[in-house]
Amino acid sequence: MKIKELMTNDVFSVSPQDPIVKAARIMQQRNIGCIPVCDRQGQVVGILTDRDIVIRVVAEGRDPNKLDVNKVMSNDITCATPDMEGEEAAGIMARHQIRRLPVTENGRLTGIISIGDLATNNIFVDEAAQALKDISQPSRPLM
Repeated sequence: MKIKELMTNDVFSVSPQDPIVKAARIMQQRNIGCIPVCDRQGQVVGILTDRDIVIRVVAEGRDPNKLDVNKVMSNDITCATPDMEGEEAAGIMARHQIRRLPVTENGRLTGIISIGDLATNNIFVDEAAQALKDISQPSRPLM
């Protein structure tokens, strides 16, 4: 099954210059754990997760009112395409230990696919389970 049949189309994004607080409020209002970061042309340039905010802002005692998204976002981005097969997306998530992939077409954000989207589709239960197992491998503490 193609990603375009499984992905969330109603996806919000923020710009690199938006304040962290704006991104956090969108996450709160939409009940989401990540938000793609796009430039003015709609190209994905990063992704911001709730974990990024906790680790790179709260834990470091930084003021979220004085930080832009580009100071906290992850910018080593892996994306899916709408015509990609679900198995391939699960493999990418497993290899990169990520739970969500922005979906782009011609470089522009069109949606997002999560491990949960794959897990709730019966034909991808095994792939999602394996990806989650790989994603959940313990990592070393930063300290």
